[in-house]
Amino acid sequence: MFRGYAQTPPKGWNSWDSFGASVTEEEVLTNAEVMAKNLKDYGWEYVVVDIQWYEPRADSCAYHPFTELCQDESSRLIPAENRFPSSAGGQGFKPLADAVHAMGLKFGIHIMRGIPRQAVHGDTPILGTQKTARDIADENSICPWNTDMYGVDASKEGAQAYYDSLLALYASWGIDFLKVDDIADSKLYGTHTGEIELIRNAIDGCGRPMVLSLSPGPAPIEAGTFFQRNANMWRLTDDMWDNWKQLYDMFGRCGKWSAFVGAGTWPDCDMLPLGHIGTRTVADGSEARMTRFTKDEQRSLMTLWSIFRSPLLFGGDLRKLDDWTRSLLTDPCLIDAHQNGRDAKEVHRKDDFVVWVSQSDARKYVACFNLSDDPARLPESAGEWLRTMGGDMHEVWANRTVSIADAETAFIAPHGVALYVSK
Repeated sequence: MFRGYAQTPPKGWNSWDSFGASVTEEEVLTNAEVMAKNLKDYGWEYVVVDIQWYEPRADSCAYHPFTELCQDESSRLIPAENRFPSSAGGQGFKPLADAVHAMGLKFGIHIMRGIPRQAVHGDTPILGTQKTARDIADENSICPWNTDMYGVDASKEGAQAYYDSLLALYASWGIDFLKVDDIADSKLYGTHTGEIELIRNAIDGCGRPMVLSLSPGPAPIEAGTFFQRNANMWRLTDDMWDNWKQLYDMFGRCGKWSAFVGAGTWPDCDMLPLGHIGTRTVADGSEARMTRFTKDEQRSLMTLWSIFRSPLLFGGDLRKLDDWTRSLLTDPCLIDAHQNGRDAKEVHRKDDFVVWVSQSDARKYVACFNLSDDPARLPESAGEWLRTMGGDMHEVWANRTVSIADAETAFIAPHGVALYVSK
């Protein structure tokens, strides 16, 4: 049902929220250095290069339609040398992956499902088969927001060979994490089950453990068991940015998906748009900013993602990591709930007040969220969960010991959270 890796939800950094499609080798390495120095000891380990590392002209979150991409002789996309100079001479991402591994971290990349349109138009070969790119492409299967690829027809001879050749290449580079896009919930066609199964087979046959992450969402819950059989992560939402409406909506999504959380299979709330983001999400840099989430909203986000046990992929520029954001990423109670928690579930939701509970071997957790725009006290029915703690508790965000009576009468800030932990 699951593969023997990602036994706890993955934690790392992804380049998208800061650099869009245009991240460079130097930016990846310098962010990795900060992770190794400041976050590795807290379980942060994956360094993931997001979309279009094969696009020489990439400069933002915007894509250049039908632009020429870097490709090898076997219809496989390869890194753009002007952005990733160590890839020169056919080395691909191996030198960059080796550098990340030398820091004690793991390395990942993003790909689009399918086969490059330019390979199909050029009818270029596929390694391991007499079939060509044109033979396996489904030219009616396209991504509505990116022109790089056609879908692969999973029923065609040569389709598995193509994905096998991709994963063999990625294994030779030392890839530990593979994010595949336009596949969990394609905006035009739903879930691409055929291509997901091809990728699953190719990973299983490549000889290297690789976490498989499927994007974007919202993934359909009726396919939940399919995702559990074939992937380690799958997205519950479209791209998550720093606005309250999206965070508010995530509570409903997590409430539905909690039964699918387990070792090796992690419903994914998407990246953490925290710290300094938007460095180059538009070409002129005008979107560069500290997250628009208030501090109360940031606490709510980190508490929900942690107690639900979503993968945690930080989107901010780690080179600009401030003390406040670092404290969110290294809080010991959040780490325990995220890595060691079990039986997490929503137990109360009424009038924009939500309660989640979880426990680890060491602690019990009760998270009380006020989703309204006004301060609110804990509803009486929700207070029953606090009384299961059996005495005084630690409230994480206030960093103080409280009694049950204190908790039941305290106000929780708008869009805020109180996280109670058994002593």
